Amino acid sequence: MKFTNGYWLIRDGVDALYAREAYEIGVDERTESLDVLATTGVVRGRYDTLNLPTFTIRVTTPAEGVIRVRAEHWQGATEHPGFPLNEDEPGGRGYVALRADGNGDGEVGEDGASVELTSGGLTARVVKGAPWNLSFLADGRVLTESRGKSLARFRLDERSAVTAQPVGEFGVSRDGSAFDESDVFTAIQLGLGVGEQVFGFGERFGAYVKNGQSIDVWNEDGGTASEQGYKDIPFYMTSNGYGVLVNNRGHVSFEVGSENTETVQFSVPGEAIDFCVIYGPTPKQILSRYTALVGRPADVPAWSYGLWLTTSFTTKYDEATINSFVDGMAERDIPLSVFHYDCYWMREFHWTDFEWDKRFFGDIEATLERLHRDKGLRTCAWINPYIGQRGSMFAEGKAKGYLVRKPNGEVWQTDFWQAGMGLVDFTNPAAREWFKTRVKALLAQGIDAIKTDFGERIPRDVVWYDDSPALSMHNWYTQLYNRTVFEAVEETYGKGRACLFARSATVGGQTQPVHWGGDCESTFNGMAQTLRAGLSLVSSGFGFWSHDIGGFEGAFPDPAVYKRWLAFGMLGSHSRLHGSTVYRVPWLFDEEDERNGVVNAPGQSAVEVARSFTRLKLSLMPYLYEVGLHPHRDGVPVMRSMFMEFPDDPSARPLDRQYMLGPSLLVAPVFSCSGEVTYYLPAGTWTNWFTGERVRVDDGRWRTETHGYDTVPLWVRDGSVIVTHPGATAPEYEYGRDALVSVFLDRGEAARAVVVEEDGSSVTFEARRVGDDIEVVSSDGRPFRARLGFGAEVASSGGVARLR
Repeated sequence: MKFTNGYWLIRDGVDALYAREAYEIGVDERTESLDVLATTGVVRGRYDTLNLPTFTIRVTTPAEGVIRVRAEHWQGATEHPGFPLNEDEPGGRGYVALRADGNGDGEVGEDGASVELTSGGLTARVVKGAPWNLSFLADGRVLTESRGKSLARFRLDERSAVTAQPVGEFGVSRDGSAFDESDVFTAIQLGLGVGEQVFGFGERFGAYVKNGQSIDVWNEDGGTASEQGYKDIPFYMTSNGYGVLVNNRGHVSFEVGSENTETVQFSVPGEAIDFCVIYGPTPKQILSRYTALVGRPADVPAWSYGLWLTTSFTTKYDEATINSFVDGMAERDIPLSVFHYDCYWMREFHWTDFEWDKRFFGDIEATLERLHRDKGLRTCAWINPYIGQRGSMFAEGKAKGYLVRKPNGEVWQTDFWQAGMGLVDFTNPAAREWFKTRVKALLAQGIDAIKTDFGERIPRDVVWYDDSPALSMHNWYTQLYNRTVFEAVEETYGKGRACLFARSATVGGQTQPVHWGGDCESTFNGMAQTLRAGLSLVSSGFGFWSHDIGGFEGAFPDPAVYKRWLAFGMLGSHSRLHGSTVYRVPWLFDEEDERNGVVNAPGQSAVEVARSFTRLKLSLMPYLYEVGLHPHRDGVPVMRSMFMEFPDDPSARPLDRQYMLGPSLLVAPVFSCSGEVTYYLPAGTWTNWFTGERVRVDDGRWRTETHGYDTVPLWVRDGSVIVTHPGATAPEYEYGRDALVSVFLDRGEAARAVVVEEDGSSVTFEARRVGDDIEVVSSDGRPFRARLGFGAEVASSGGVARLR
């Protein structure tokens, strides 16, 4: 949200108050905090204190390496709730240090004196006097600072040209202005250094580097070709070694070098702003501290890593259709792990009432039992939190007060999506239990996972059961919705066995995986938008991510897009074939090629591509499952941006057409029909997965190649030990038994791989140089096979294999 007109002027209809001077500064040993009174003018004498607005600023540390700042103009104004934070108890924490010039405790009197709070290597410093200065330092280096005219309170009138999102009934503003959201906003600017780059903000479909962008944290169902997002997160991190969380559940507006080119500005409605600065200095360390503060992702079951197939959205299907898909995949040797029932398992106009449409599914319990027992499949079912009035749940929800109401006491309703639909009020504990009971009944029928769709279309002019401020609920609603459903699944199947497929999210949503990227176009552009959004999401604390392979929108995707997307989709944490109006089984795309006179060479058909990449992923499960434990352990995601793995390489930071799958595998999806792809290899030694080519790169190297549909740039990083099971046909098996251990040890002396089984047991494979050989040792002595790179295999003896 932009308040200024150029560098010197304020926009028409905007009045501004800026913090000009740190007039009083002090420390409080008891609460381990800094307390600051900032005036909006320079005080030269007592007469200047009259009619002079102030900001009250409190600086604390909720956790090691994290510093929290709350700045308020009027303390009696409406509170805007923040997110639940996992704060340490104050007092006696060894990582906290306070320093004050002068007497040490209490108020500091002389201009130029300063107070400091240090937590885990991060220091906040406030200097008394003018100009206003709050800086954040590490190792004596300023990471960022709020200096000069950077902390502000803006008042708007009807003439204001300040703009927000003009998104009508569900948005911030009906007329395109911010005035009807609030007439007061509080903002702060944190400085950017020369060349400093900014990443994060949740799911954003534009460029991965956010410099120059205006970003509104306000979830919308806007598709992937827009500036809106389904999972907007008020968190970012930079190449300068820190992250920032704005602790506000409602509308947060960011100007990332776009209003003042030297700063990130963020603003919120109301008289106060609350944010945390999180020190790394590496991206992984920032995410580790951030997710410790707001919640780590839960572990997900191994079966969820396999291939998911859906009915698609508006297609017509019944049990015979489903059987034809499942049997068709098996007949073509394409391993399938999960079958998903999308919207129309319920009758039209009835969503969501949790009742199967008996016209098409007469004995659903028997059907689900056959899919489990005879086909070896898990199942998933679609829901949303909107209750159509024709469904059986509407009358009950209305009578018991479980639906969101208007200020006049009527149930809030709309015809947008399902006729006369209401909205479950998840701020009501009884409503949560009511909804949870319905989810559990669905699970009892034989469903294993839930797709929690929607959650973004939340009205602003309603009354909530717990009296939450209406605008704070727009983004927060999805967290209550997803948490309710996730708890139902977890209470049914146990921790580490629960899995969602969620579209919308806010801070905290990462604790309820998995999330997928929304309604993407079935084009190469849609594919690229999807990857950019995924990189931004996993840079915002989310550990797992998926997307609609082949794209969602569009009548029938180009088979070339589908096949390229298959390679991309299978080289990720979670993989789902899903679309809008057309089924996504691969043989339909081969039939389309035939109709168009396209003759596929061996290995190039959609069926063959689906088979080969699905089997490749399943063979990688010993690697992927262990990598998938890191989001819960330390907050590091399965898919990582190149910036996350190579933060010291300036050329790697902005890359958003390639990624790392775990620490060892570099993937560069192909975004062209021709197969031409250009990508970047950072410094190091890399081995091509498909050809075995080994490349030593001293300073980073760009490569341009042309690929068929059956390969993709996939490289193994030196210093890796990759454990696989070639020939695996399911995601669940004993990963450490009879494994193939591939060692990539060009320049290092040692490397290892830890293989973790789903029951928590593990085996470690250690590779180390012994003279001219490399010795590979398993920790449990069981037999395995080993090879140097993709060379000849050597059988172990007594748990040891020697490679030359």
